[in-house]
Amino acid sequence: MVFGTFDMIHEGHVDLFKQARALAPDSHLIVSVARDKVAERIKGMKPRNSEEARRVAVARHALVDGAVLGDSAGYIRHIRANKPNIIALGYDQEGEFVENLEKDLRDARMSIRIVRLSAFKPGLYKTSKLSRS
Repeated sequence: MVFGTFDMIHEGHVDLFKQARALAPDSHLIVSVARDKVAERIKGMKPRNSEEARRVAVARHALVDGAVLGDSAGYIRHIRANKPNIIALGYDQEGEFVENLEKDLRDARMSIRIVRLSAFKPGLYKTSKLSRS
């Protein structure tokens, strides 16, 4: 399972999907797309595309097996409902969610492996940089 806003799907996201899929044989990749209000709170601006439009675009990607909308508040219920074996975090994901994830999973008695993925040309493929063009 990976998490993100995915306001536009670019080569950095494609690499994220590839890295996540490579973490397990016979992988099944679930992508959690951030809710509009959550994305705005984290990034300081509203996404260009609606949460449903972003979810549909992600769901159509060949490397994605399922795309779901994240929770409006919290994330444990959302993770429990989707039952991932692995949570793959992007190289640049930070903040409260990431800082507390391991502890929150342990407190919820969920044994899920957390992996930090590598960057893929971050100076070139980052939505905030691409959207300025």
